[in-house]
Amino acid sequence: MNSKDTPQEQPDSPAADEGLPQAMPEPTRAQLEILQVLWKHGPSTVRFVNDQLNQQRQTLSYTSTLKLMQIMHEKGMLQRDASSMTHIYSTTLEEQKTKGVVLKKFVDAMYNGSVKNLMLELLGNEKTTNKEWDTIKDLLNKLDDDQ
Repeated sequence: MNSKDTPQEQPDSPAADEGLPQAMPEPTRAQLEILQVLWKHGPSTVRFVNDQLNQQRQTLSYTSTLKLMQIMHEKGMLQRDASSMTHIYSTTLEEQKTKGVVLKKFVDAMYNGSVKNLMLELLGNEKTTNKEWDTIKDLLNKLDDDQ
């Protein structure tokens, strides 16, 4: 393993336990969109990521995507394989742990840490279908059974 393949985090650091390298800022919305593409499709070129982002929202220039991915690489969020002319980027962050950290910060900031208030807001703002209610009930029953 060469130096570019070596992880930047210490396994026993508190941030490593949360799935985020030590001293890494919370990913921005644009960075999360890039991470979503990489989590879904695996290691990818900047061009592929840019094309996927442009299918999801308004046009984003290739150079903007490239710059964001370079910054994410510098911050340790992405690894870059530069062994060929076309660089391949992959994420260093675990999807579920990263989403968990981001969600916890959101709930803390917007709902004073109350998951109940978040759920009431989510269910109250949108028309929930019978199928969705059944899924929610099944999940709650499973959680209740596990305790």
